[in-house]
This record gives sequence, structure tokens and C-alpha cells, in this order.
Amino acid sequence: MEKSSTVPEPVTKSELDELRTLIEERSAILFDASRERFFAPRVNEYLRESGESNVASLLKRIRGSNVEYDRFLNCLLTQETSFFRYPDVFQALEKVVLPEVQSRNKWRDPRVLRIWSAGCSTGEEAYSIAITVADTLPFADAWQIEILATDISREALQVAERGIYSGRSLSNVTPQQLEAHFKKNGNGWQVKPRLRKMISFAPMNLARSVYVGRMDCIFCMNVLMYFSEQRRNELLQRFHDTLEPGGCFFVGHSESLKSAPVKFEKAVHGHCQYHVKPAAAKTELKPVAPGSGS
Repeated sequence: MEKSSTVPEPVTKSELDELRTLIEERSAILFDASRERFFAPRVNEYLRESGESNVASLLKRIRGSNVEYDRFLNCLLTQETSFFRYPDVFQALEKVVLPEVQSRNKWRDPRVLRIWSAGCSTGEEAYSIAITVADTLPFADAWQIEILATDISREALQVAERGIYSGRSLSNVTPQQLEAHFKKNGNGWQVKPRLRKMISFAPMNLARSVYVGRMDCIFCMNVLMYFSEQRRNELLQRFHDTLEPGGCFFVGHSESLKSAPVKFEKAVHGHCQYHVKPAAAKTELKPVAPGSGS
């Protein structure tokens, strides 16, 4: 999308409200007053880059094209992401979560490990999970490792599928990890096939129920904050139902589960606080009609 020399008309409050309503209706994402400081500037920036002269014409374009809507939403949701962005979380995964799953599942045939990265963006989180699993789980090749990585943005998923990264994105990757799990590709580094085959990337609108099976662990970092309290609670219920008893749930540092309609137990490892589904919890998980995508 090239920048235009056209100077668009200023975006009005009612037009911003119309855009908020459209996004909430289609994706259940709520840009409330707490996000006002970046919502209006990003809308104005997108309007300038679109070449449209006003919001009315931009709205028509967004409503008429899923690709354009996806691009617009991606502009609003873009956050900095990188490999091992929260090192304490991956320390907890390595030192506590994976050993517990190994102990719980080692007598199963086949030995299965399933992890969901919900809101995976451009894939760094999912690949960080895969690296941790590959480096931690003894005889990892003897396990059936399934990492489901979902996001509402197809544009972000295309980057994740390519698996080529460079610059600051790789700043927390050690030289040993770089050598073991990546190969040089031009000016960047591409994840090796062994790592890539652990992960299934898929478009998913979390506001629409879709059956994903049982999970040993779920990452939903800095995603819940984009939903209303009602939607958050619905989503927390689904995550709770999806987790195996004893399964672990990671959310962003600023996200709270205080109002959750289901019981999670708090757990702490070092500076990382995460949540565990009580081992005694028994939930019958029933298939739900698929509803992925935006």
C-alpha cells in the first residue's frame, strides 16, 4: 500500500466510533477508551497510506474486501514481538511445565504433547515454544509434538509460515540455538524443517468457537486485553475446557484472571506467574462447529 499525496479529511469522533463498531461486530475486538491514544493516530495513518480521501470511502473498501479488512486490523493490532520475548515464561516452560507433562504422558501410546499459541502474530512465540520443547524434552523425536499457532491476521500468518527472521527479532536467541534450529537465508535466518514441522499455523478468530482438541499448555499472551469482559470470560471458559487437567495457561503480565468464571490455580516459577487447571477438574469437551477466520 503506497502513500498518497492526497491529504484526507480529518477523522471525526463519529467515524472512529463507526470503525470501532465494525471491528467489534466482525472480530469481537474492543478498542475502548483505554486505547484511544493509539487508535485514532493509527486510523489516520492508515487512511493516509490507503490513498482514500475520507473515512466513508475507506469504510466502503474495508467492508468490500476481507484482505483489506485484515490489513486494516493488522495495522491496529501490531505489537512488537520477538523470540523468547518473555524469558521467564520460557524458563517456566522448560523447568516446570515440560517435565510435568513428560511425567504425566510418558506411558501413553503414542506419547503426545499439544500446545496452543493463541494469537501467535508473526510466529516468534510459536517457534520459541518449539525450540524450548526440542531442547528440553529427552528423546523429543519419540514424541508426537503438536503446536497449534493461530491468529486472526492472515498477513501475520504468512510471515510465520515463511519462518525467516532477522535483526532484533532474534536478539534473545543464543548462538547455540541459532546453529541448531536455523539456517542462513539471505540477510536473515530461516527455521529448519524439523522445527517447522512441529507447528501448524491456522487463521482463527478467537471470538468464534472452534474445536481444537485437548491441550497440555496454552499461551494467550497480551490478547485477552482486546476483548470486553463478557468475551474474555467466554474465552477463559473455552481455554479451561480445552486444557487437560493439570494443564498450564500463560497470559500477559498485565492481564488478570480475577473475574474468570472458572477456577485456575496460581503457580510461580522465578519471576513468572502462570495458571494451572486443577488436576481434579473433569470437563467433557464436545466438538463445536468450526468458525475460524475473520
